[in-house]
Amino acid sequence: MDDIENELRSQIQFDEHNDPLGNTLPKKEKKSRLPLAEPFLVENAKETGFRQTTRLCLERIREAMLHHRWQEAAEYLPCYPQILEDTTAGKGIHYKEIIWRIGIEILHHHPNSKMDDYNVVYERLKHSGVQHYLMICLEHAFHLLLHGQIENAKHHLSVAESWRYGRVSACQHQKTKLIQAYRSLLDYIIWCDKKSSATNTSFTNADSSKDMHSYFRQASVNLKEILKHPGVWDPFILSYVEMLEFYDDQEEAVKVLKNYAHDESFPPNPNAQVYLYQFLQRHNAPERKLLNVLKILHALVPSHELMLDYISFLLLSEKAKNIEKALGVVLDMLDYACWRTSMDVWKHLKDVIDKLQLHKDWKKIVAEKMAPRKEWWPALHFTRFHATEDARQRPQLMAVKASLTNILCPEIKLTYPAGQIISGETT
Repeated sequence: MDDIENELRSQIQFDEHNDPLGNTLPKKEKKSRLPLAEPFLVENAKETGFRQTTRLCLERIREAMLHHRWQEAAEYLPCYPQILEDTTAGKGIHYKEIIWRIGIEILHHHPNSKMDDYNVVYERLKHSGVQHYLMICLEHAFHLLLHGQIENAKHHLSVAESWRYGRVSACQHQKTKLIQAYRSLLDYIIWCDKKSSATNTSFTNADSSKDMHSYFRQASVNLKEILKHPGVWDPFILSYVEMLEFYDDQEEAVKVLKNYAHDESFPPNPNAQVYLYQFLQRHNAPERKLLNVLKILHALVPSHELMLDYISFLLLSEKAKNIEKALGVVLDMLDYACWRTSMDVWKHLKDVIDKLQLHKDWKKIVAEKMAPRKEWWPALHFTRFHATEDARQRPQLMAVKASLTNILCPEIKLTYPAGQIISGETT
């Protein structure tokens, strides 16, 4: 809808700046500082009849869509593409995208739209301009996929994958790679269906196994290739790893996951660390490898739920340095309000404090960790409101927090509804 509004304003500005008589139009009045909506239409005496017709048509479509009058919008839509015949409007790429967007939006909501209507519209849109060809093909495949037509969707992506149009196709290299990746993802979906069918049968058919492996090979070519292009490819990587695990190629699977998680040319992606950790955990990897992955994940997302695993691993160590590190990790989790009432996190904190107290300088370590939190941590966890709510709804959590209050924030004192004064210990 924003594209429609921008287009209407751009048409008005185009006519204002291209006055055929060379007249200087009056300057606009100073805008009000109040948050008032801009007028949607502005009268312009110099606007040509053709542009006025197309602008008004677009306005009617917009109004009909805003009020969910989809039949009315569908009746106006065939008239708007005549804007492409306007030679004074420059390149028509922008208008073609507007026609594409509003046309599909109307189809999505029109009560009488059918699958054949979508196919006809998408085919016309594909050949209305080559600039959007690949993205329209991808969107068409998504729509077919939502209606269960997986093979048909794969066919359309295969056609798009082989599409070439001079320099246009050369500058759309990344979009072509995206098409190839999604086509391979459909191969993976078909592979999953065949695997499920084979699992449900009482005997293994050699032909079905061969067919499955054929789809695996087709999917793996592009899914492996995609790792050469920096980006966030989570569903593609997971699909590839699942197939590799099925064929017991754990070495290749862990190689793919490590490249995805550690390649510096890729954007930082916490999910990549999670996938690597889960894979290593499934295959009973050494604790050292698991800790290395969790350490990186902690740097990216200190509030991640897997930090509970990280704390547990660190607590198994007898080294004071690791216990101190565990204290930092659990406090980092509690810096986020989402963990404020988590019994698991507070229990981990108590376990860390209990183990830390076995060392002589434990008070100094706790003070150092709490120093940057001194001004705001009590307001996050130790107010009278928190005390009242914990006593009423979470008595077990209240007991744990009460035992830690004096250690973490010795300067505060809270009175619970039952008359218990919390200053490190419950009286």
